[in-house]
Amino acid sequence: MASNTNAQSIPDLLSTWAGNFSRNTTSAFAQLRLKDYVRLITIIGAYCLLRPYIIKLGGKLQAKAHEADSADHGDIHPNELRGGKIEIPGIEDSEDEEEDEEFESKPGDWGRNARVRQRKFIREALAREEERLRLEAAAEDDKDIEEFLVD
Repeated sequence: MASNTNAQSIPDLLSTWAGNFSRNTTSAFAQLRLKDYVRLITIIGAYCLLRPYIIKLGGKLQAKAHEADSADHGDIHPNELRGGKIEIPGIEDSEDEEEDEEFESKPGDWGRNARVRQRKFIREALAREEERLRLEAAAEDDKDIEEFLVD
């Protein structure tokens, strides 16, 4: 039953708002004097005339801010972003290996244990893959040699 009263009150509320809006706008313009009309036209005219200049000024300020931001980042060639060498964290970092051995937990080093575990995992995975490739290459060389010896 409460939803029924809410459904009836919403159209009543909307009609009240519409009535207030129309009454307030018509009474606002009906009570304006000549001085008020001149003031309103002056404000609207000044806005229309100054708006393009304000937008251009904002654009210039934004362009300067963008140039300052891009200057801070340095020049990066697009090819460096596309196909540059991918660095794997922790690979060929002798400092990190030494730090891994002497690792002591510090309050400000959140996630450091996870980074260390990830580096060790990547090193081990790369070592296993290199070993597998080395063994495959050795087996392939043995097959080539065996082929010449058997014939």
